[in-house]
Amino acid sequence: MPTARSRLSCAAFPRRRTLAGAAAALALLAGGSHAASAATNITLGAVSWIGYGPIYVAAAKGFFTQHGLHVSLVNFNDNAAMPGAVYGGQVTAATLTYDQVIGSDAKGWNLKVVMPIDYSAGADAIVSTDNITSVAQLKGLKVAYAPLSPSDFLLGYALKQAGLTKSDVTSVNVPADGVPGVMVGGSTKAGVTYDPSVTSIVQADNGKKFHVLFSSRQAPGLITDVLVMSPKFLKTDPAGVTDFIEAFVEGEAYMKSNPADAQAIIGQALGEGVGDVQAQLAGVENPGLDAMPAVLAKSDQLPSFWVTGPVIGKLLKAEGQIQTVPPIAVTYDASFVDALAHAK
Repeated sequence: MPTARSRLSCAAFPRRRTLAGAAAALALLAGGSHAASAATNITLGAVSWIGYGPIYVAAAKGFFTQHGLHVSLVNFNDNAAMPGAVYGGQVTAATLTYDQVIGSDAKGWNLKVVMPIDYSAGADAIVSTDNITSVAQLKGLKVAYAPLSPSDFLLGYALKQAGLTKSDVTSVNVPADGVPGVMVGGSTKAGVTYDPSVTSIVQADNGKKFHVLFSSRQAPGLITDVLVMSPKFLKTDPAGVTDFIEAFVEGEAYMKSNPADAQAIIGQALGEGVGDVQAQLAGVENPGLDAMPAVLAKSDQLPSFWVTGPVIGKLLKAEGQIQTVPPIAVTYDASFVDALAHAK
């Protein structure tokens, strides 16, 4: 069972969802170029995650190629390593969660979101044995999750809502894809992970032992996956950024116009059956091009980062993960989606 957001599968890097199944087929995509010259090379750090469906579809249907992009997918099974990989230049771009961007920019790394990819709407979750019916009951228990990950962040948020902190539970360091084994094996009664691991746990023992205790559906907009490009690439090839976003949007459109084929493509990429893909897609939302500018616009309304960002920053600071919350304005570059949406 592949992980959902996961650590590099090669020795060069140690982390959120690992690509499986069709990874080899998707790993190298050659094309012409946005200027009819040599193809633009993009190395994309990613993990296998249902919310990245438009990327898998764009790859399989040749949309990146048509936009003159040569995209190489670099597989992580621990996405905590991905911000550093972008900052250090090991990858051109990465699929991160917005809390990771805030954490990175608090260090002065100047990583910028160029596009929201998806909102987790139930696909990230705290899973527990059926006899645990409230987050407050986690006090004093062992909870398995990957530190410095979306799971870590969701757990901190849920505990805070229940009047607890992570010091009230015993944290067990387990990669996202290892949580099902730890819970089914009886080592812990609770864990935090994301699909397909959430589904795997809930379905274990004929679905009679575990359930979703708290999910990202109860924290709308809190976990947003985003596309981050390296500062260097943003300066040297802004056309390549636009081309990537356009190919992604075409992938979204194909998912709507040809759902059966798109779900088969996504299932192949994740190593999942079509039925599981359909169920997992219900746990995420991919904003269309028309909706993307609102995420990056200054506003007091969701889904703007100006609403979720301060909440995320305050929580990260309270947990000691950052010293200072970076200005929201430095965490993104809205010019690309704004221009594309205006031209549509």
